[in-house]
Amino acid sequence: MLPPFDYFEHRRDCQRKQLERTTRIANLPAAYHGPVSRADREILEKPVENLVQDVHKHTLKPIDILRTYGKLAIKAHAETNCLTEVMIHAAERWADSEINLKGPLAGIPVSLKDSVAVGGFDDGIMVKLLKDAGAIPYVKTNLPVTLLSFESTNDVWGRCTNPHNPNYSPGGSTGGEGALLAYGGVAFTPYDVQPVISMKPWEYDHSVHPIAWQSALEQHTREKAKFKIGVLHSDGVVEPSPACARALDMVVSALQSEGHEIVDVDPPSPYEALVIGSNLLNSDGCRTFRSFFRTGEWNDPGAAQMSLYMGIPKPFKFLYYLWVRYIRQDAIWAGLLANFHEKSAFEQWKWVAKREAYKAEWHDWWQNEAKLDFMLTPPNATPAVPHAGMKDAVSSCGYTFLFNLLDYPAGIIPVTKVDKALDRLPSDFRSKSLNGVANGAYKHYNAMSMHGLPVAVQIIGQRLQEEKVLAVMERIEAALDKHSGKYQLLEIE
Repeated sequence: MLPPFDYFEHRRDCQRKQLERTTRIANLPAAYHGPVSRADREILEKPVENLVQDVHKHTLKPIDILRTYGKLAIKAHAETNCLTEVMIHAAERWADSEINLKGPLAGIPVSLKDSVAVGGFDDGIMVKLLKDAGAIPYVKTNLPVTLLSFESTNDVWGRCTNPHNPNYSPGGSTGGEGALLAYGGVAFTPYDVQPVISMKPWEYDHSVHPIAWQSALEQHTREKAKFKIGVLHSDGVVEPSPACARALDMVVSALQSEGHEIVDVDPPSPYEALVIGSNLLNSDGCRTFRSFFRTGEWNDPGAAQMSLYMGIPKPFKFLYYLWVRYIRQDAIWAGLLANFHEKSAFEQWKWVAKREAYKAEWHDWWQNEAKLDFMLTPPNATPAVPHAGMKDAVSSCGYTFLFNLLDYPAGIIPVTKVDKALDRLPSDFRSKSLNGVANGAYKHYNAMSMHGLPVAVQIIGQRLQEEKVLAVMERIEAALDKHSGKYQLLEIE
């Protein structure tokens, strides 16, 4: 339907999908709506590996595992609006007929980000692999329109909220998954991932590297007595907030207590990565994601800001750049604005060349100068943003953007929670004195309002060293449990 009449079509489609979800939940068997029982807790407390063994031995039925995790998902959704497609009716059928009960994930319910295609709902290669492994896809989870946000809201499914504080986002773009995991969704370990890799996923999907699980690398990482760990305290654009800095310090302290070597690092400029990445990401002038919108469709506030600035005529943008650079004397913000316009193919290839040169520079620094086992950084300068906070914080993404650009594996571990007393800003702090990117991030930092929100640390390895990063994450969790106390998950009622 042509604009503007597609507005009515869009509204009808959103209402239809939300009613469909509500109806599917309401029509689930009573087992999915009751309280969490003792039998449920026994299932929830078992690692995935043990559940698979129980299914293989026929001491536990896949339907029992599905109903336990399905019940949990429905409770999490009632609190956070984390689910999109509720596939539990179909999942019960799949558990009887379509999954491999001898597979490495036999009987394990798997939630999937809404962008992952599922047969009967969509069609997808990943789901075929999971079913062949014995897993049971049972729900899909909420995300932001454009998949480019710290929030997870869209017109079709509505707003997903943070399970620790409904006034804040659960993160993005995989925010619905994060909210479900916080309530006790299925969490996989390296022991669960390895058998799936052994199924040769590259035979399912042409885009997957044909690389077997690197067992020797994993084992070496588990057994190595002393690591050399690089700590990136700041990306040079937005200093980490007190809460995020404290979480990083806690991890550093725990690892030092274990005898590991800690070094502060000064790698090639993370700011340069932010400039290169933002120019490549929006080189089409934001045309691609805008092309899918229908009249009146809600847009993520961050994506809307990028699109708005992209649409300003170049002469006016240049005047604004001059004002930011020479009147406000904000070189950081000005550097991001300087080339933020739609690019020709010729211009884009120049930025691709810059990216490849930057990646080579990082590789040389890590291999020949830093010689690290892995790196630690904050995952973001601040904890979760409040709803619509992306309007201001859209450019404050350097700590994750950097490693996406480099194609380095990164893992996130929750460490602690915001403390209204420990994590306050100094009384003389003024966000307006910061550069434009940092000012946008710190507009929403308030330790009092954020009290209780999770704070994490990010673990970085070199390219194609996922096994190493996963093994390191386990080592760090063990060190934190020993020296700082175990991170407290949400209580399941």
